Amino acid sequence: MLIVQGRNISRSFGGESLFQNVNFQISDQTRIGLVGPNGAGKSTLLKIITQENEPNTGKMIYKNNLSIGYLEQSPHFHSGNTLYEEMAQVFSYLQADEQRLHQLEQEITQQAEQAATADYQHLLKQYDQLQTKFKNENGYGYRAEIRSVLAGFDFNEKRMEEPAQNLSGGEQSRLAFAKLLLEKHDLLVLDEPTNHLDIETLNWLEKYLQTYSGALLIVSHDQYFLDHTVTEIYALENGTLNHYQGNYTQYLQQRDKNLSLAWKAYEKQQEQIKKTKDFIQKNIVRASTTKQAQSRRKQLDKMELLKRPKTANPQVHFQFTPARMSGNDVLKVSHLQTGYQNQSLNQDITFNLNKQDRLGIIGPNGVGKSTLIKTLIQQINPISGSIQWGTNVDIGYYDQTLNQLNSQKDVLHEIWDEHPTMDEKDIRNVLGSFLFQADDVYNTVQALSGGEKARLTLCKLSLEHDNLLIMDEPTNHLDIQSKEVLETALHEFLGTVLFVSHDRYLLNKISTKILELQPQTSTIYLGNYDYYIAKKAENEALATTNAAQATENLDTTGSKGNQNYEQAKAQQRAERKKQRQITHLEQKIDDYEAQIAQLNQEMTLPENLASYTKLQDLQSQIDQINAQKKTAEDQWADLIE
Repeated sequence: MLIVQGRNISRSFGGESLFQNVNFQISDQTRIGLVGPNGAGKSTLLKIITQENEPNTGKMIYKNNLSIGYLEQSPHFHSGNTLYEEMAQVFSYLQADEQRLHQLEQEITQQAEQAATADYQHLLKQYDQLQTKFKNENGYGYRAEIRSVLAGFDFNEKRMEEPAQNLSGGEQSRLAFAKLLLEKHDLLVLDEPTNHLDIETLNWLEKYLQTYSGALLIVSHDQYFLDHTVTEIYALENGTLNHYQGNYTQYLQQRDKNLSLAWKAYEKQQEQIKKTKDFIQKNIVRASTTKQAQSRRKQLDKMELLKRPKTANPQVHFQFTPARMSGNDVLKVSHLQTGYQNQSLNQDITFNLNKQDRLGIIGPNGVGKSTLIKTLIQQINPISGSIQWGTNVDIGYYDQTLNQLNSQKDVLHEIWDEHPTMDEKDIRNVLGSFLFQADDVYNTVQALSGGEKARLTLCKLSLEHDNLLIMDEPTNHLDIQSKEVLETALHEFLGTVLFVSHDRYLLNKISTKILELQPQTSTIYLGNYDYYIAKKAENEALATTNAAQATENLDTTGSKGNQNYEQAKAQQRAERKKQRQITHLEQKIDDYEAQIAQLNQEMTLPENLASYTKLQDLQSQIDQINAQKKTAEDQWADLIE
């Protein structure tokens, strides 16, 4: 059932068109992601849908009595209510019903002696009807629902009594989001809902939204969040709105396929046009062929010309290229404790980093992720433990605060002063690949936006040609297109990467290891983010099973022989599962070795030996497969041990 429809919607500002004649529809319970480059008009379209703004042309159609919830980016609470009281306002109708139920209970008690009268029977009927309504609307469970949602947004029981107006800006945004969820709108419109949320809250939110009863329309730069919440994509690009089925990753695949097909069709038509024009030019003056030439000219005039395909917007394009390769052993950290002024964070951190590893560091806010990074790059001293670097390791560092830039310089000299031997033309070309074009290079650093500073910092890093990149939240400030380019650059990088991030899409796409920091512990996982999630769930399930088994063993009065029998069965099941995993990994390793052998064979072919570019491409493929093979071998070794 359609709940919202837009027909030929257009919007412009100051004579400049954002989008024209776009059409869309939202059905009940659909999950839609709205994507597009910065400045394309996504937030403007949301405001038209939520009726904050009117379109210049076109018509919006809504289902009768449609309830739309819109998440503002900067909400404020001024009432003086506590967190719990703010949330409870959503259920004021239930509180009124609850009071009425208590009143009816008192009246029924007072008139119990008149049970045979019509008034008394009417009271009972009223009470029964209201109680049924109260129960169906979750009247007996709404308080628990409030606490559950507040806990999901990281507001524990103690904090629920704090005044809402005393919260920080980020916390007020989280509280507004929590309140919006409880309002149960027919359509929930979310503009960048993942801002201010840590990974644990995001995981909780995704599960909550998957069972949300209404429809969802989401604008987000978090690709992983979109992958796990939406089933349709509307892409606002070049002033038009295109519809795709599937989540964000599936949209990218369809978009690239469509663009490739559009280019093939365009190039084929251009070739046909050229041949036709050549024919006309050669034959129009010949008496024997002039009629054919005139016929071709008429066909050409009637031809519907295809437009030259466009990408979504100008994109950043760059690579990280190491000047030299490091040794295989890049970094060994043993029993490291970090902290400030002899105040240790009490974590025993141990891990190894080998060449071409991509180690993603995760953990809750304040656990010490950035402190670990600063300890590794020697900005602060370790409390205890050892840090041992390998040979020929050249470190490039990306600071999430973007403080590596000189705010007084312009963009051009921020690069040129560090590379004075480069020609200005070459520096402009490099800056152009990071979208600093023409007079943009004369803007001062302090006048740049957060995204522009992030791109300039990445530009500097790409020119250093280091073989180890240590990055603290590298996707902060980047739009979704720039993030995609960074992900590709890191994936193709022939060196080693160690990075802190809350960006689960980045963690999933490039990580070969995950280091999880907790307040008192650290744990290494040999795989990407999805592997980490699966392994955590497996470990938690195993711990729950073991605890239940231990309780059962304590409570059971049966013979010790029966207990031993059940334990033996559990061990056998675990062993069989482990053997299946080992067999699977061994098959993967064999497959990788076969692929490497095939690529090595291709490198010996004469046509490839004659092409340096082709050889370089084949070697890059071999290096990537070797890295995947090493990850599988590490996982295999972990299971064997």
